[in-house]
Amino acid sequence: MQSFELLSQKFALHFEKSHFPAQPASLYEPNEYFLKMGGKRIRPVLCLMGNELVDEINPDAWHVATAIELFHNFTLIHDDIMDKAPIRRGFQTMHRKYGENTALLAGDVMLVTAYDYLNKIDSLYLHPILQLFNQTARLVCEGQQTDMDFEKSEVVSLDEYLHMIGQKTSVLLAASLKMGTILGGAGERNQNLMYEFGKKLGLAFQVQDDYLDAFGDPGKFGKKTGGDILANKKTFLLIHALEVVSASEREELLSLLQTNPADKVERVLKIFKSARVDNWALQLENRFLEEALAHLEDVAVISKRKEPLKELARFLTKREF
Repeated sequence: MQSFELLSQKFALHFEKSHFPAQPASLYEPNEYFLKMGGKRIRPVLCLMGNELVDEINPDAWHVATAIELFHNFTLIHDDIMDKAPIRRGFQTMHRKYGENTALLAGDVMLVTAYDYLNKIDSLYLHPILQLFNQTARLVCEGQQTDMDFEKSEVVSLDEYLHMIGQKTSVLLAASLKMGTILGGAGERNQNLMYEFGKKLGLAFQVQDDYLDAFGDPGKFGKKTGGDILANKKTFLLIHALEVVSASEREELLSLLQTNPADKVERVLKIFKSARVDNWALQLENRFLEEALAHLEDVAVISKRKEPLKELARFLTKREF
């Protein structure tokens, strides 16, 4: 088994070529710009690691990994438009640089290109991979819509939020791993265990993401601090705060969700810290991590082959970016 770092380097070299034709440049240059922002490329590398967990890497895994990364970037382009985000990974977002209409079209053609890569794989794997890919894409869209619906709701329960994150974030991590195991010839039980490992890892990853949005260093995280607060997003932090703060603080939080004062982020963070929401989030993240590792432990392969995935899981939940 190769480490995440080594496979990341190999995937970066594989992925750095142009995936789009030269013309019309007004459509395809924005996609080149967006992909050159870089990124952690976690999902495609998880596909490769899921494959290598059970067998040597199938050449088709590189096509599937590329499709996964293109799909993920398609969702980010559209997310930025919906969130009205000005910055992504320290760069101006595509819709800010090129306009919303071009960003929508560029995102759409990125998705089409992802399917072009899936169409390259052996017919033996095409049906199960395509079925899982489409199911995942549908769930991601459902999760994004639910996330937007939550912005109009005064209160969202933790269970409701977990369900939404399970769709919007976790399923793509889970599916990436499962697609890799499918290409490696794993049995159904191992496929499903890897899917559950990915789902719980995704929940831990999202808790960390919510935490960093509020408490992270913008220079390391690549996003403006408090973006979720300004967008009135129902995050793990806000949901828990509304459950545990005093009546007066709860009233203030609900009021801040309806208004946008200049010091909104500072006031919300003050309430979060008063309620020790930051400590609670880190404990919740650790719980999901342990549950993820338990699923990985149950996979029927020799323990040594699981080590790179264990190391990656711990790394992803202790990151500062």
